[in-house]
Amino acid sequence: MTEPQPQLPSPEGREFLDVDGRRIAVLAAPARKAPCGLFWLSGFKSGMVSTKAAALAEFAQGRFAMTRFDYSGHGQSSGQFEDGTIGDWLDEAEAVFAKVSTGPQIVIGSSMGGYIALLLLRRLLRRTQGEAARVKALVLIAPAWDMTEALMWRAFTPYQQAALMAEGFYMRPAEYGEPYKITRDLIEEGRAHLIGGHPFDPGRPVHIFQGLLDDSVPPAHTRALLGLLPGGHVTLEEIPDGDHRLSRPGDIARLCAVVTALAQSTLT
Repeated sequence: MTEPQPQLPSPEGREFLDVDGRRIAVLAAPARKAPCGLFWLSGFKSGMVSTKAAALAEFAQGRFAMTRFDYSGHGQSSGQFEDGTIGDWLDEAEAVFAKVSTGPQIVIGSSMGGYIALLLLRRLLRRTQGEAARVKALVLIAPAWDMTEALMWRAFTPYQQAALMAEGFYMRPAEYGEPYKITRDLIEEGRAHLIGGHPFDPGRPVHIFQGLLDDSVPPAHTRALLGLLPGGHVTLEEIPDGDHRLSRPGDIARLCAVVTALAQSTLT
């Protein structure tokens, strides 16, 4: 659920937003007469300059406004990665959405970002109908829904679970880079944000991309999500030779084509 990150210089348009004392780095790129904005949500241990985010931002120039940010403990935002929780990152997404993005938005999330996208929409539907109405569609790339419970805790061995509970963390091997901490707080706090067992109608188009060679978010896990999003709004596009990252040129082209089609169909 992670990918290597390039170094971010000091790009034009970067700003910082305070969210409960956390300094969140944001990039907001406007576009004249844009039909809508794109709101990007990164994956776990990923950031706003990842391959897909950067490619989408390049595509958006002159076509769409685009907002992206680093979660706390990620990229240029403040905080330590191991101190973060799903609730923190969801709060940050909500704050950036409300305070930085304007007008109609297509929310695009990769891996954990897909999970945060669903949680953000669900929260807005429950709390702020006006803000929810700005979400015109979701695009989810290998959405790691309920990841702390289904893809982490339940996948750990009894020994790993016991170590995490006793020590407060477990050093998880990384596909890219050094092992990293999975904390007991991340697991336990994540149980307040589960989608499994709590279906909700998204009420707008949801397009899901899923690689069938994905070892991080298994295709069966993504297929199970369809049963939790009633209403007939979901399209699942499976990519036979796709892995978890889905960041090849053809994958990026497919993503951009779907974003364009959703903008045309939902805003006309």
